Amino acid sequence: MVFVARQEPFTCEHCGANVEPLTTGSYRNHCPKCLYSKHVDDKGPGDRESLCKGMMKPVGLDYRSNKGWMIVHRCMKCSKQIPNITACDDDLTVVEQ
Repeated sequence: MVFVARQEPFTCEHCGANVEPLTTGSYRNHCPKCLYSKHVDDKGPGDRESLCKGMMKPVGLDYRSNKGWMIVHRCMKCSKQIPNITACDDDLTVVEQ
């Protein structure tokens, strides 16, 4: 799997929030307010090779001993599920359990 480091600001296509890159050395791929993401990567994080481009809905939380809390995203277009590491400013209360 290829990891391409990207620190890019973006506007959330779900809630419209302006999202700035993290300054902690980690990489953000979802909105900290609504936790939605976009299905832009295909083979690995940051590759931007997905043709789907569907919105990724936060559908759950999962704890992994080696990574901590993960947000489980499901693509609303193709149904692919992808876990993503949480960020320090994420509002985890918006995830339906």
